[in-house]
Amino acid sequence: MNREILGDSELILNADGSVYHLKLRDEHVADTVILVGDQGRVAEVSKFFDVIDSKIQNREFVTHSGSYKGSPITAISTGIGTDNVDIVLNELHAAVNVDPVTRKFKKEFRRLDLIRIGTSGSLQADIPAGAYVVSEFGLGLDGLIYYYNYSFDEVEAPLRAKINDHLNWNPNLSVPYLVKGSPELIEKIGHGMIKGITATASGFYGPQGRHVALPLSNKNMNESLQSFSNGGHRIANFEMETSALYGLGKLLGHRCCTCCLILANREKKEYIENHQEAINNLIRTVLERVVSL
Repeated sequence: MNREILGDSELILNADGSVYHLKLRDEHVADTVILVGDQGRVAEVSKFFDVIDSKIQNREFVTHSGSYKGSPITAISTGIGTDNVDIVLNELHAAVNVDPVTRKFKKEFRRLDLIRIGTSGSLQADIPAGAYVVSEFGLGLDGLIYYYNYSFDEVEAPLRAKINDHLNWNPNLSVPYLVKGSPELIEKIGHGMIKGITATASGFYGPQGRHVALPLSNKNMNESLQSFSNGGHRIANFEMETSALYGLGKLLGHRCCTCCLILANREKKEYIENHQEAINNLIRTVLERVVSL
């Protein structure tokens, strides 16, 4: 681990030693962290906790820490988008692995299990609204990972190449990248769910092929994503965080997994409005499974 002193401008800490945006210190973060996009959903997760020991909020970042069936657990809202995930992952890692006094990485590395519970849209006609999808891979359409020194492994590299060969991608956009989640978490938390590649977009409208008021530069993007298939792998759904979570999590040494409720089927133009019960069922399912990790 790097033993350099981290400069004040590189890792900004608050006066109490907490990381700048999240306002968290080591003692505020359990080894198991549930990540949600919506800050209001943190309370929907923590309402199932046995006890809540701390509640901390700054901007869109809300953190509740406590325990579930005796196991320490933390729930954090990331907000929407890979740019926010970049903040959350880097600051979570620093909160638990950097000494705020010496500003050096601690000798003992602390690994986190980061499980995202989210909502998304299905790209496949046979994945209906109301289904649960666990992301084997994140397909990044956002370009974030290219700002880091990431090397695609022996599984990611050939599949990424096949996807990029298949897509008629606009050359003005970032080349899509592919990163895998933790096989252990995907198996333990996602068993019984639909497995697939999750496309992570940099926006909700044009970047996901929605034409409302503005013309699109990649008019057939969704059709290209839908039609990809290789070795049993296909692109199942669209959302806005998973590729950054998987890529940064892997680089930082943490285990990551995303489980999403399908709110809409983009192919069939279906959407479920009353989805709170389905979200609660997904939260309960994930909590039950993380206590056995």
